[in-house]
Amino acid sequence: MIRLPDFLTGGDMQADELKKIIEAGIPSAQVMVQGDGDHFEATIVSDAFAGKSMVQQHQMVYAALGDLMQGAVHALSFRTFTPQEWGKQIQ
Repeated sequence: MIRLPDFLTGGDMQADELKKIIEAGIPSAQVMVQGDGDHFEATIVSDAFAGKSMVQQHQMVYAALGDLMQGAVHALSFRTFTPQEWGKQIQ
């Protein structure tokens, strides 16, 4: 029997589910997500963001999320970084 994620069966989206969805859509990404089922904050680090504007990076994240932003995810704030940019952030 296949178990559907809670958000597909009417339950709240969980941070780890959101993390997996973003990672599946941006395979090289390292994703950190915090949230309470309705509101989430994410940090996404990926080589795929190199050479792209912030708008293009955010479009990549929204593409990975697909229709979830229309329902299961009510509020998401996120920051995107290349590994080099992230390295400067954590110094």
